[in-house]
Amino acid sequence: MTKATTKKGALKLTATQDEKQEQAIARAALRPTITAAIAIEKFPLVDGLELSSLVESLSEQTKAVTDGDLTRVEAMLIAQAHTLDAIFSHLVRRSALNLGEHLNTAERYMRLALKAQSQCRATLQTLGELKQPKPVAFVQQANIANGPQQVNNGQSFTPPTSAGTHAREKQNQAKQTIGDRIP
Repeated sequence: MTKATTKKGALKLTATQDEKQEQAIARAALRPTITAAIAIEKFPLVDGLELSSLVESLSEQTKAVTDGDLTRVEAMLIAQAHTLDAIFSHLVRRSALNLGEHLNTAERYMRLALKAQSQCRATLQTLGELKQPKPVAFVQQANIANGPQQVNNGQSFTPPTSAGTHAREKQNQAKQTIGDRIP
């Protein structure tokens, strides 16, 4: 058993039989649930967050998503959209208050407001695509080229058996053309 420590506590890591301590720590550092937990720990919403509990909760949520349960994802997206909409409204009001005397400040607030509005729209679009995925269309590809091009669209390709076959064909065609001209 290997331990990695953070400022607020310890994270217990289990190394496999043939794994060194450094390898176990590196593997843990690349786990998305651990990196997310460390980031969440840096921006706590409540006091007393414990890293190992965050990792466990994130692991449960990622397992639910991989099992096809998107309930938490949908709730998160709609909550974020509402938050972004509130930020948008607040920044628009701040812009309006500064419009008369401080035009540069008003413009900065408006730019931030429009960024929040754009992110809100993108969040809602993502939610809509989760709820009603776009149909997938399989389109045959037309390949048109002015120069040499090889395209394999699902058909088997058998390469020429000997190199230079193409060159020999051109020579044979040239000989036939010359032979046709001789009486």
